[in-house]
Amino acid sequence: MSQVTTPKAGHPDGLYTLFFSEMWERFCYYGMRTLLILFLTKSLMKGDAEASLIYGAYTALVYAAPVLGGRMADQFLGYRYAIMLGALLMSIGEFILLGGTELFGFDAGTKEHFVLIGMGAIIVGNGYFKANISTIVGKLYEDNDPRRDSGFTIFYIGINIGAFLATTVVAYVGETYGFDKGFGLAGIGMLAGFFIFWTGRAKYAAAEGLEIREKAKVKVLGPLNWLHLITIGSVLLIPACYFLISKNEIMMFLLIGLFLLVATNLIRAGAKAGPMWRDRMIALVIFMVINIVFWACFEQAGTSLTLFADRNVNRELLGWTMPASMTQFFNPMFIIIFGSIFSVMWIKLAKVGKNPSIPMKFALGILQLGLGFLITKLGMTFEVEYQVPLLTLVFLYMLHTTGELFLSPIGLSMVTKLAPKDIAGTAMGGWFLSFAIANYLAGGIAALSGSEDGAAELSIAEGLEKYVGIFSTIGLVLIGIAILIAVLSKPLNKLMHGVE
Repeated sequence: MSQVTTPKAGHPDGLYTLFFSEMWERFCYYGMRTLLILFLTKSLMKGDAEASLIYGAYTALVYAAPVLGGRMADQFLGYRYAIMLGALLMSIGEFILLGGTELFGFDAGTKEHFVLIGMGAIIVGNGYFKANISTIVGKLYEDNDPRRDSGFTIFYIGINIGAFLATTVVAYVGETYGFDKGFGLAGIGMLAGFFIFWTGRAKYAAAEGLEIREKAKVKVLGPLNWLHLITIGSVLLIPACYFLISKNEIMMFLLIGLFLLVATNLIRAGAKAGPMWRDRMIALVIFMVINIVFWACFEQAGTSLTLFADRNVNRELLGWTMPASMTQFFNPMFIIIFGSIFSVMWIKLAKVGKNPSIPMKFALGILQLGLGFLITKLGMTFEVEYQVPLLTLVFLYMLHTTGELFLSPIGLSMVTKLAPKDIAGTAMGGWFLSFAIANYLAGGIAALSGSEDGAAELSIAEGLEKYVGIFSTIGLVLIGIAILIAVLSKPLNKLMHGVE
């Protein structure tokens, strides 16, 4: 596959177009997500447990949707059309959310309808955008190109610049001037991402699979072809998402069933390609399970850790009180600080033969995540009036971020290496399905840490004790899991047949 590289950076030109497109998409998604738990508890007056389960169901569907989005792009839509459709649906969803705020003065029931419809549009849009833009990044590089991991880490920095802007600008605007302003700003950001992706299309044109597939142009219902029907069907999925969020208790059964289906299909597809590909698909499924463990705990950031910050963290800085949602910015800030260091580090370690194997990177990532949660126990020793210092969250998020850098960009790159080319989008969709299950479980874990009827049920002292107790338990369990993965790293490496 031919490609043009920039002499200065040594990466394909298209990487930077995709970098900025993804940056604004993350600005949109995280802008809404960073405000969501506070919006649900303070504006829609949901209890902690109910709000956490709604949040978990929503974020689970956000990550489940790429299973369908990746498959539709592989077989019918092509990657470019799928991403553009996704961007438009996401921006529309953000603007629909405005009906759930105080902007139009609707009654509580109507507000909830608007919120769930807006969430549905964002879910479907993200399904098309997220899986396929990561797939294009992988297709910019030749097989065994040593720059691939570095390229994905650069791309990951773009993700986190968007997340940083969302968790600072959108969070501050939303909590200070109103949730409607925050959601509107997020929608504008997504339109910016759409514009950058479309105007820069020539730069990533060397990637395979961008064009609409020929079978998508076959007419199947009067003048309508598969492209038309899939586009219409995508809009009709929005009410289905509405139903699943509102009836979130059935989500786990659906997610487990979908996971088993995807895992079986991946292993079967690998077996058809030969024993090596079969083993690699088995390895991929195992890494999906490990990924679920990591993100179910990591994703406490948007729920229990934000409510913890709101109630039990002293956020005053030089007379200014940081909005609780803004504490989520520590993660993308540390990604930006450490991301380029890690990008260079992996290349240098590979040159001297010291680069840890993928299983060991996963184990070390989970270890750091566990240590981050244990920081809350240390913070308790410095509490004043049942509030721990802000530094507690600073160090917690620093360890969570370094753990993330050991696992997440490496995981994205790993999927593109392990999967046969003809199912690359489906494999990436399956990878994001593991995030879906993790996010649903994250909502369940967060529900354990709060009261059913909001903050009034627990005193500030009881809340602090409950939060720190749960966070400490999570930390100890994660450290045990990290040790187990390290012990099993050699068998996992054998299944991967040389993928590093």
